[in-house]
Amino acid sequence: MATATAETSRNGATGPHGAAELPSVVVTSYNLEVRDDDGFVGDKASRGAFIEHLDALRSHLKRNGDDPLKGKTAEISKKELDALLKEGEAAEAALVLSAVEGFAQSLAFVIRRFARLKSWASVERIAVGGGFRESRVGELAIARAAIILRTDGRALDLVPISHHPDEAGLVGSAHLAPKWIFEAFDSLVAVDIGGSNIRVGIVELRQQKAPDLSKARVWKSELWRHADEEPSRDEAIKRLGKMLRDQIESAEREGLRVAPFIGVGCPGLIEPDGAIGRGAQNLPGNWESSRFNLVDSIRELVPAIGEHETEVVMHNDAVIQGLSEMSAMQDVENWAVLTIGTGLGNASYHNRGKARAGKKDKRESKR
Repeated sequence: MATATAETSRNGATGPHGAAELPSVVVTSYNLEVRDDDGFVGDKASRGAFIEHLDALRSHLKRNGDDPLKGKTAEISKKELDALLKEGEAAEAALVLSAVEGFAQSLAFVIRRFARLKSWASVERIAVGGGFRESRVGELAIARAAIILRTDGRALDLVPISHHPDEAGLVGSAHLAPKWIFEAFDSLVAVDIGGSNIRVGIVELRQQKAPDLSKARVWKSELWRHADEEPSRDEAIKRLGKMLRDQIESAEREGLRVAPFIGVGCPGLIEPDGAIGRGAQNLPGNWESSRFNLVDSIRELVPAIGEHETEVVMHNDAVIQGLSEMSAMQDVENWAVLTIGTGLGNASYHNRGKARAGKKDKRESKR
């Protein structure tokens, strides 16, 4: 069953961080941890789960000397898997497709389990993001899972997130910003913290093209793969501060009017005061300590932007990725996001405005 904390306490959050009540949407749940006899259900639909599917197939084939692939399964990159699908021998492509099928079945199973929860029972569309979605293998797995759910008789759309996964976690921060920012500034600072990477970027709001922020984009960003260096928490925070200052200085030199606002996406359950309740175990060091507050640390690193004191708002990273899809979800009332990466991030939403009739997916008009 899911922990009650993520599904109910969020609705009572009164602080600016991890809030359920956002300007255009209500976050009905996030960071849900659904369990079965094997452990966390979400683990069945992580990037690691796909590797396990492929490795299990290879193990069977190796017994007869029929494995067409070489090397360790975990070391085969997404690009290499995509190349096997497109240019590989028939046996290689078929093997990858078999793993895609197994993973798609697992993803459909996970979605069925989430659909039993009160906060997900009315979900009409799910956007799937995370690094795995970036690959052709990931896109095929998402599409196949959608077909499986449809043949089950579930009226549920399952679509890849529109933005590049590296940008979605930054663009979504624009939907955390207070209204006054949009009157005087044309860009803001965003941070996406993950189990392997930290990305900092400047988001151009481009309201003259689309007041609903559907044309917002990442102007420039910097990625640091902290998993390769295994820093301490303090070292990671120091590096984050430098990344923030570098991005702000670069944007101001180019004439952007950068808002005194930093939106932060971080794994875990975000408390109203900016503390991380749980779920940050993949980050370097202890980010859940009662003596550590990420929001306060960022304010100390960047106390002001331009002539104004810096305002920092933090939410769960999956929530923010989902918010990047806000404009494409206005024709439904209830929707959700799953992010496939080191783990499986999740969030569900209820639009404040009444859904328009017709329910035409805006993605079709964009493409």
